[in-house]
Amino acid sequence: MRSEAPHRVVVTGMGAISSIGIGTAEFLTGLRSGRSAVRPITAFDTEGFAHAMGCEVTGFAPEDHIRNVPLRTLGRAGQFSVSAARMAVEDAGLEEADLRARRGLAAIGTTDGEARDMDRLVETEVLKGPEAMDPVVAERVTAGRLSSAVARELGLRSVEAVTLPTACAAGNYAIGYGYDAIRSGDVDYALCGGADALCRKTFTGFYRIGTIAPEKCRPFDKDRQGILTGEGAGVLVLENLESARARGARIHAEVLGFALNCDAHHPVAPDEDSVADCMRLALENAGVGPGDVDFISAHGTGTRANDVTEAAAVRRVFGADTAPRTISMKSMLGHSMGAASALASIGCVLAIVEGFIPPTINHVETDPECGLDCVPNEAVAAKPRVVQNNGLAFGGNNAVLILGTYEEEQTWHG
Repeated sequence: MRSEAPHRVVVTGMGAISSIGIGTAEFLTGLRSGRSAVRPITAFDTEGFAHAMGCEVTGFAPEDHIRNVPLRTLGRAGQFSVSAARMAVEDAGLEEADLRARRGLAAIGTTDGEARDMDRLVETEVLKGPEAMDPVVAERVTAGRLSSAVARELGLRSVEAVTLPTACAAGNYAIGYGYDAIRSGDVDYALCGGADALCRKTFTGFYRIGTIAPEKCRPFDKDRQGILTGEGAGVLVLENLESARARGARIHAEVLGFALNCDAHHPVAPDEDSVADCMRLALENAGVGPGDVDFISAHGTGTRANDVTEAAAVRRVFGADTAPRTISMKSMLGHSMGAASALASIGCVLAIVEGFIPPTINHVETDPECGLDCVPNEAVAAKPRVVQNNGLAFGGNNAVLILGTYEEEQTWHG
């Protein structure tokens, strides 16, 4: 039965697979040091492209994390998703038996699902005919496996498994979905985040519209040239506060609120009014004011249009002279598509817990049209209490998450 009073929602576990580090400890080190993951793409044949740099995950061994689901039945994105979920559950100190006995949710956001496998199947069909396509690979293409495989790996029973395909904001969409489900009492815990693997389809699409940078991703810099595609997964364990306290869990941070909107203004161009509205709604939902936010993790893709539009929306909501520091983790780990805002959420939690603000690397001179302090090149020591994480996707799918330090007596709504 649902509780009449809304539950507080806390983060008790995190799992990160990224191009700057596997596991939250390595991910933290990468963020603090301003590590760059850029290297020539090896995931697919890049012949014919004038430039093909990206941010691939290296050193990933799925067998180190996946115990129950046959690896052959999972594509690379699925392996990322399940492995990050396993890491998050272990970080939360949860036993599989405990999860099976409670009502849960597995929500994974994605842009491409297993498009990397689809690329492979199409190539096989073109070169050798459909009869040569691997049926096991064909079977694992379904995007729904990114969440259902998490449930299978952990043997979950009373669980909803949902995959949210809301492009580059999908990780925040999934976290928001988990937040709502826990806050309302529908579930006791949620494993939520995002996962994507580098694929030729998406790289080529961005390349054809002229938004792939030749060498570096330089968000908010006056000479920025675009994105670099990346990959990875981020999964968080969310619980209601009562559950976390009852089992003596370590609480990393609290989810204070979030907001979603979809303006459908343009297939790819962001809309300033809509982005600003989403940020205002998120602050209102969290019960905090613009002056409470200590830094913003921007969507920050490094394209001409996104950075100017997002920066203008930030200045509109927070004030041109009072906007908080606004950073882009994509400068380090590339644009990991559906995993992007999930990994950024983990980065925000780590910043709160460890006391710092990650940098925006590759920065030379801030674009006057952006006009924000993007913490250029080096992390700064700080004690952030409230952090905003922006996820802005094609089609006007915006998702803004507000995270804060966990305090026994919540003050934000009072």
